[in-house]
Amino acid sequence: MNMTVSIAQMAVATADLETNLKKGEDWMAEAARRGSELVCFPELWTTGFNWAENERLAPGHERVIARLGNLAARYGLWINGSLIALNERGQVSNTSVLIDDAGRIVGTYRKTHLFTLIHEEAHMAPGDALCAVDTPWGKAGLAICYDIRFPELFRTYALKGVRFTLTPAAFPAPRREHWKTLLRARAIENQMFMIGVNQSGREDFGPDGVVAYGGASAIIDPWGEAVVEAGDVGEALLTATIDLDRVEEVRARMRVLCDRRPDLYELG
Repeated sequence: MNMTVSIAQMAVATADLETNLKKGEDWMAEAARRGSELVCFPELWTTGFNWAENERLAPGHERVIARLGNLAARYGLWINGSLIALNERGQVSNTSVLIDDAGRIVGTYRKTHLFTLIHEEAHMAPGDALCAVDTPWGKAGLAICYDIRFPELFRTYALKGVRFTLTPAAFPAPRREHWKTLLRARAIENQMFMIGVNQSGREDFGPDGVVAYGGASAIIDPWGEAVVEAGDVGEALLTATIDLDRVEEVRARMRVLCDRRPDLYELG
């Protein structure tokens, strides 16, 4: 089964919701023109990482998501990306939302591994559940950026039958090679498609300095090969058609999941 995907490597305007949404809509229109069925955006693509501004903007997240739902229905696209939202307890969270082509929210994932290096845990509430979603192309798993360093999350998705994982990110340039390697590693070890969408451009973190993002957004197939890969810098909208049946082909050829020995993996 084929799926046509566009990945939007984007330079996010910090705390400028309207500019980011306008750019996003332009790329949705272009993705639809190219025949895409799914378009994916980076981590916190509507606001960036200004903590104080994000706390101010978070209460309006329902209006933003509703707007994205309208755009999904208008262009006939599934949409994914991470954005600022309030969780069920009214706390600010880094949230990946999957919206279908009728504008309905079909998956919501709160980032479970918060990035202590930039003090994300001081500004965001962690999620406490994974999210595997049924789609017309099979099960999709949702993850966000730093999550990619935790292989247990992706192995859990593989054991749940996930065929592709959507991972919006904001990996900086100094750790670009980590991003590239981790995307491939998660694809190879779990024999699934990894769809990773990273930010480009620069962002001012105040006392923590200016961060240059690493780009290198990519779709990696279950054999670890790049279907499409963006450059290291600059904005780009890349589009590719992937064959999801490749997942079962690779899993049947090399029976990694069947050959596991979970009886040996217990601690203690």
